[in-house]
Amino acid sequence: MSWPIAISVLITFAPAPLLAQSMPQFQNRSDALPAHVYGGGWEHFVGGGLAVFDCNGDGMPEIFAAGGEAPASLMLNRSLLGGDLSFAPGEIMEITGVTGAYPLDIDSNGVTDLAVLRVGENLLLRGVGDCAFERANEDWRFDGGDRWTTAFAAGWEGRAPRPTLFFGNYVDRDNPDGPFEACDVNELHRPVAGGYEKNVLSPGFCTLSALISKGARGTQSLRLSNDRHYYVKGGYEQLYDLQKNRFLDDQDGWDRVSLWGMGIAERDIDGDRVPDVMLTSMGDQLLQLGQDDGRYKPAPYEIGTYAHRPHLGGDGRPSTGWSADWGDVDNDARADLFIAKGNVEQMPNNAAHDPNNLLQQKPDGTFREVSIAAGVASMEKSRGGHLVDLNGDGRLDLVVVNRQSAMELYQNVTPNVGQYLAVSLRQPGLNPQAVGATVEILTNRGLQRQDVTIGGSHASGKSVPLHFGLADAEVAKVKVTWPDGEETDWVEITQFDRWVELVR
Repeated sequence: MSWPIAISVLITFAPAPLLAQSMPQFQNRSDALPAHVYGGGWEHFVGGGLAVFDCNGDGMPEIFAAGGEAPASLMLNRSLLGGDLSFAPGEIMEITGVTGAYPLDIDSNGVTDLAVLRVGENLLLRGVGDCAFERANEDWRFDGGDRWTTAFAAGWEGRAPRPTLFFGNYVDRDNPDGPFEACDVNELHRPVAGGYEKNVLSPGFCTLSALISKGARGTQSLRLSNDRHYYVKGGYEQLYDLQKNRFLDDQDGWDRVSLWGMGIAERDIDGDRVPDVMLTSMGDQLLQLGQDDGRYKPAPYEIGTYAHRPHLGGDGRPSTGWSADWGDVDNDARADLFIAKGNVEQMPNNAAHDPNNLLQQKPDGTFREVSIAAGVASMEKSRGGHLVDLNGDGRLDLVVVNRQSAMELYQNVTPNVGQYLAVSLRQPGLNPQAVGATVEILTNRGLQRQDVTIGGSHASGKSVPLHFGLADAEVAKVKVTWPDGEETDWVEITQFDRWVELVR
């Protein structure tokens, strides 16, 4: 729908009574996916991501899955609106060595493109419509290099003609003294006339996830999650200020944290208008709560998100977390969290059988583990995963890529869910999907805030409408802050359970 005329509204609500919380329920529909396995040698112990996006304009998201040494797969969504999930094989050029992929509209023509991460040359695939793609490295003067790439993020800087692209690289495969303490440099590709210019970011600490966002600081920055397993000492999680063109340190208020970093998932989970960040790792899954002063503090252990050991199967060794994704699986206006888990390969100090987590946020802001009851506690070596509505029924489904075993697909069949809104943005000219924008929704259940970003998770991106659970709201007030900082007034919406497009 078009953006309505801005009106002034009073944004106060009476406190809402607590509602009974539904137990999420998922039906295993893995048989609805074409056969696909992510596999390969040690260069594919990491990676295993997937991209979720609508490439044919029917409103149903498709799946592009990394294959490692096997070819990547494109899976076309054939689900009926609100019906059973169903996917069919799609046609795409044969690409091996793929670790992950992220969808975005690089040339601002309204057709989604793909950034494909590889062991070898990274690829930019231009979408030409109806789920067809063509190689665009040469046309866009993009140097895909020949590194081991495991992280990606993108964002628009000012009025640049194309987005800035970040490619995070893992171990330097050519270093004879490796693999330990042999982390490769990273690459920031900035648009110039007619193409892209590569900028090397050093030092690199074996980056496995990246995100460009404003974060708690409110300034567009590049956040990197790095794997201590290979940098061993001297490394830490990094933050690169895209305006100052340098990494931040403690004098900038950046508190250095060293962990076995795998994934990043950012979202304001407590309604204070400051984004919070989940960092997955081998061991604790570290939730950092954003503060008003732009810094972060670790969430208290009692919040229930550390998920440091398996909750099923009796293996007491530390867990290994990979992709993480926030999403309201029961539409109660509280963000829940999925974490993909799985041993790197045969690391003896970490759990061999490591079930995935589904952490449901409770009314008091703490989380409970519900993956067993929900039916999604897979014991496979999971890597990439997304919570995403795949059949347009307003309930977030789950798709997961596993190392050396078949992909998994779970349809959300939770009864008695709350209401929802799916919100997408569109603006004229450059950056039509409004990457870098913020959407806020206020109801009797409080304030929710989500940003439009490209990156995070682990080698896994998605370009789908923002999903907001609304519980029992009768009125929702919506506000957009566009990428250039322009804010709309609060506007009232009273019709829910639908997808709305807000046009600038």
